[in-house]
Amino acid sequence: MAILTILEYPDPRLSRAAKPVTAFDDGLRTLVRDMSETMYAAAGVGLAAVQVDVLERVVVMDLSEAKNELRVFVNPSIVWASQELQSCEEGCLSVPGIFELVRRPAQVRLRAQDLQGAAFELECTGTLAVCVQHEIDHLDGTVFVQHLSLLKQARVRAKLRKRRARP
Repeated sequence: MAILTILEYPDPRLSRAAKPVTAFDDGLRTLVRDMSETMYAAAGVGLAAVQVDVLERVVVMDLSEAKNELRVFVNPSIVWASQELQSCEEGCLSVPGIFELVRRPAQVRLRAQDLQGAAFELECTGTLAVCVQHEIDHLDGTVFVQHLSLLKQARVRAKLRKRRARP
């Protein structure tokens, strides 16, 4: 297992779209192990492969308090979203220390595959719905701050530049 480097916004590699996984093999299982170890080490709740510079449609997530309920979504897509919206404060391992309110559909239906390639669907509400949408955005080349106003995006970039400039 290995801790991978998490790309930080506004790294242009975060803007690339991931490609579907076609090989459900040891390479995929190793990627998922490394991604989950990286997510847990960074105290995150979700991580998309794009965030570790791998252009494959893979997401790992664990919303449990005990951090013992790892979920793996391969080739995830949202097949339905409610018209009802909710605002939720979001943060991101690729945008460290920044938390902002984002409006998203309150409920979504996810279609994905597991590590063996078996397809499944999942109804998502609450925090799970937010996280699923956030991570799928990453797979499509979108970081959550891009849902903010241009002024807030500029403020986020300025805060991150200032933090990186500190010795």
